[in-house]
Parts: sequence; C-alpha cells; structure tokens
Amino acid sequence: MILMKIKEKTIWVTGASSGIGRALAVNLSRRGARLILSARSAERLEDCRQACTNPDRHVVLPLDLTDEASLGEAARHAIEKCGPIDILIHNGGISQRSLVVDTRLEVDRRIMEVNFFGAIALTKLALPSMLSRQSGHIVVISSVMGKFGTPFRSSYAASKHALHGFFESLRAELWEQGIRVTMICPGFVRTNISINALKGDGSTFGSMDAAQASGMDPEVCAEKIVRAIEAERNEVYMGGKEKLGVYLQRFVPDLFARIIRKAKVR
Repeated sequence: MILMKIKEKTIWVTGASSGIGRALAVNLSRRGARLILSARSAERLEDCRQACTNPDRHVVLPLDLTDEASLGEAARHAIEKCGPIDILIHNGGISQRSLVVDTRLEVDRRIMEVNFFGAIALTKLALPSMLSRQSGHIVVISSVMGKFGTPFRSSYAASKHALHGFFESLRAELWEQGIRVTMICPGFVRTNISINALKGDGSTFGSMDAAQASGMDPEVCAEKIVRAIEAERNEVYMGGKEKLGVYLQRFVPDLFARIIRKAKVR
C-alpha cells in the first residue's frame, strides 16, 4: 500500500487549541505539513502554533463554528493566505452530560450547530477548490458515539450519528472526483471534553469523568489518526474496551441494549 505523504500538505485543523486537535497539530507539523489552526481562542491557538515544529509556517485562524456568517470569510482567508486546502480535519466539537428530560432544546440545538452544521458548512466552503483540483481529503473526528448511544449523551451521540450519515454520502458521491473521506471514531481520550461538556441548562459540566481521565493519551490518539489519514482509511475505531460497543450494537443489539442501560458513563 502506498501511503499519502503529509509533508508539504496544507492542512486545516479545527478544534486545534487543546486535546486531540492540539496533539494532531504538533504531530502533523513534525511531518512537514503546513497548518491552519482554528478554534475560538486566539491565545490558545497561538500557544499551539508555538508548540509546533517550524511555527512560522503555520497560521492561526480563530473561528466560531456556530457563526455561519463568519465561516465563509474564514475559508476565503485560509485559501488566500495558504493556498488550496489539501486536508480538512473536523475536530471542533462539544460534548454533553445530561438526561434527555433535563436538557433544554436550545442546548440540543447548540450541540448540533457546533458538531454537525459547523463541519458541513466548512466542508461546503472547501469543496469547490478540492473539486477543481480533483484532489482533497476530509477527516472527521467523530466518536464511538457515532455508532451507538448511551445515557447522558443523547444530542452528542445524535450529532456524531449525523456526521456519519452526511460524510458517508459525500464519500460515495465524490470518490471518482478524487476526494477522500476518513471517519475517526475514538473512545475515551484523556482531554477536557467532559469538563467543557454542556449540562441540560447549557452550563458547563466542569468535572473530569473517571473514564476520560484514564483514557488514551491524546498524543497516542493523534499518531493513530495520522496513520489512518496517510492510509486513506474509510473508518477507524480506537480506544479501549469501549470499542466493543460498536460490534455489540451491530451484531447483538438486544444484548447491547441490556448492557448500555447499566453502564457507568458518568
């Protein structure tokens, strides 16, 4: 198998200010990529840029995935500054820690806006350039929650399921035009995702889940993701025993239903 070369590729990473996104940026920079780093915090993005190899090669581009009007300007700026985007990595997102009955509808909508609509909006802005060159790679950091749901994660799981439906369709539509799509499905990774997760009233959860705290190191996760990108994999699962949920849900759904309703997920 011939691996795609990361060196000299222009790669746009959302959610790059911390966690998996920051680890990806550092990893990709070591491989010689030129990076566009996006998230809401310019200060944290600058810290990420400085942590990368050859920081002067990389561009900080703050953005809010829920602000549709600003995304078009961000995409134009990215292409004008760095040229065509070779790889777009959708990593920006927000999680949830609340029961359905306790979750306000505006919180459900916010999670979908960040995790789903933000990703597809940026994709549609990047696609014309990719299609004109008959080349491009879209990488979606989904979750094992994109394959099954658990308590306290209803809208988060829904947003990840939606990403799979959209990007699997996109992959089928654009395969012959040279556009590749890779879905990455991590389990528990040691990041601040649970600390920043939304509660039912929209406030932040503010606590580290035990499973998250003992999860995969983000640098290990980033290495696995980069290898999947290089191999142009369609879909990859990574993590610990939580990966088994994907196969239980697929092959023995009744058993999985009994297991998941008793699972300690918070």
